[in-house]
Amino acid sequence: MSNDATIEAADHAMRHWLGTEPGRIKIGSDAHKRLFCRMLLDTHNPYKPAVIDWPELGPDALHRITSLPIWDIAVQTEGRATLRVETYTKTVDDPLLRDALIMDGGEEARHKVVLSKMVEAYGIPLAPEPEYEVPKDPEWGWLVTGYSECIDSFFAFGLFESAKRTGYFPVELVETFEPVIQEEARHILFFANWVAWYRRQLSWWQRPAFEFKVMQVWIFLIWERIGIAKGLDSGGEMQDANFTLTGHQQIGLDLNLGELLDMCLAQDQYRMGGYDERLLRPSFVPRIARLARRFVR
Repeated sequence: MSNDATIEAADHAMRHWLGTEPGRIKIGSDAHKRLFCRMLLDTHNPYKPAVIDWPELGPDALHRITSLPIWDIAVQTEGRATLRVETYTKTVDDPLLRDALIMDGGEEARHKVVLSKMVEAYGIPLAPEPEYEVPKDPEWGWLVTGYSECIDSFFAFGLFESAKRTGYFPVELVETFEPVIQEEARHILFFANWVAWYRRQLSWWQRPAFEFKVMQVWIFLIWERIGIAKGLDSGGEMQDANFTLTGHQQIGLDLNLGELLDMCLAQDQYRMGGYDERLLRPSFVPRIARLARRFVR
C-alpha cells in the first residue's frame, strides 16, 4: 500500500467505528466499558509528529498564523492535560480501561509535540512553560481535563471549519491539523461514556460526593474562563487565551454568535457521526448552545 493510501486508510479508520458487542448496550455494564474503550484503542491514528512535513507558507498566511495569540496557552493546555491523564491512569486497576487511558494520555502528549514542532517550524515565539503541578486529587484532575475538553472542542470544531472555509488556514495546514481535531472528538466521546459508566459503578452513598465534585469542577471551569475573559490567569499575568469564545473575532471571521453556534453544532454532529450509535455523545455543551441559540440571531 502506498504511503498516501496508508494515511487515507488510517484517517478513515479513526472516524468510522462499529463495536463488536452484540445487541443493545446497557449503560454502566461491562459491555459498555468494552465499547468505549475499544473505540478509543481501535481508532488510534499512528501519525508521527516528528516526521510531519510542515508546508511552506506565503508571507500573508505565515503572518496570520504566527500572529494568533493562542499558541502559548495551547501548548500549556496539552502539557497539563497529559500530566492529569497520566496521574489518574495510575489509580486505575482495570486492564482495558487502563490501556485506553494510556492511549488518551499518549495522544495528549502527542498534541503537545505537534504544536511544539509547528511553532518551531514557523518561528513562533513562546513564553517559558510553567512547571506543571501533579494534581493532589487524580480524579479531580481527570474530570477537569475531560470537561474542559468538552467545552473547548465544541467551539474548536466550529472555528476550525470556519477558518477552513474562509481560507484563513491554508489547505496544507488544515490537512496537517485535521487528525488532531478529530482526536479531540474521540477523547470527549470516550470521556462522556466513561462518566456515564463510572457513575453506575458507585454505591448509592458514593454518588452524592461524586456529583458534588463534578459540580465543583464546572464552577472551577466557569470561574477560570471568566478570569481568562478578563485577561488574567491565576498568576495575574496577562493572557489572551479565551479563544474558544472569541476566536472567530481574533481570526477575523465575519460570523455573528448565532452563526458561530450553528457552525459548532453542525460540526459537533459531523465529528461524532461515524462512531457506533450505541455510544453516548457529549451532550451538555451542545444542549447549552442550542438553548442559547434560541435567544440570539
